[in-house]
Amino acid sequence: MANFKSGYADPVLENPCSKVTKSSGIFASMCQLICFIKAVSAGVCMMNTTWRDQQHPSFISFISSFLAANSFRLNFVPISPDFIFNCGGLSVAFIFVTKWDCGNVGTIFSRAKKLKAQFAHLYVTLNLPTRDQNDSFLCSYFKYEMQLGRPTFVPVQDIEMGFEKIVKIAHSCGVSKQQEVKSKLKAERNQSVQELENFIRVVTSIPGIDNHDANALNQAIGSIEGIAKASKEYILETTDLSADKAETIVRFFRDSKFYLCPKII
Repeated sequence: MANFKSGYADPVLENPCSKVTKSSGIFASMCQLICFIKAVSAGVCMMNTTWRDQQHPSFISFISSFLAANSFRLNFVPISPDFIFNCGGLSVAFIFVTKWDCGNVGTIFSRAKKLKAQFAHLYVTLNLPTRDQNDSFLCSYFKYEMQLGRPTFVPVQDIEMGFEKIVKIAHSCGVSKQQEVKSKLKAERNQSVQELENFIRVVTSIPGIDNHDANALNQAIGSIEGIAKASKEYILETTDLSADKAETIVRFFRDSKFYLCPKII
């Protein structure tokens, strides 16, 4: 892993046609990536068996060691993309072009267009170590009329850097998904609290009914409509309210002379 290179601009956040340049700070960047990965729970990485057989064994060994060191489970399966990561309950698919052939680029863009219709989260990582290859990609990107960001293309300058980017993107997507779920749960919790407050406000407007009684009715019956339909006997059976309070509740919802009369507070 000592030769694992990083320390470069994030092409996912930039124009996909921009060039990627190497820089120093490899060790520091690698440490940051490891801390980033360990900050969230690891997941599952599925590798295309055909893609695996086309790579040098040392690179596959590198990938396996890197994933194992970060508690990722690696499976080899006959999937359509080259990789599918499952992080934080979200599946992220990748095409990983380790060898760019300037004379045969049509199949890459055709495959990308096909897979983008199958996967909501698809990225194409391209190893472009030379200027000619980078220029070839730029020309081909517009020649094949790719839609910006659908899918996102990630050019890199070596295959180790490419796999590092793949893992980082998968984790970023997983973290975003987890944050989205947490935000949704928080919103639902706030809504539930607000609904309970409204429930208590309505029920305690009944003469003689306090917060404790309202909470007891909420736990036993759970809705204003249910309380309005409940009988005195059912209220006594399911709550600790007194007979007088149960009678008051029944009269409040069913006796117009009672609920329409002026209340003295």
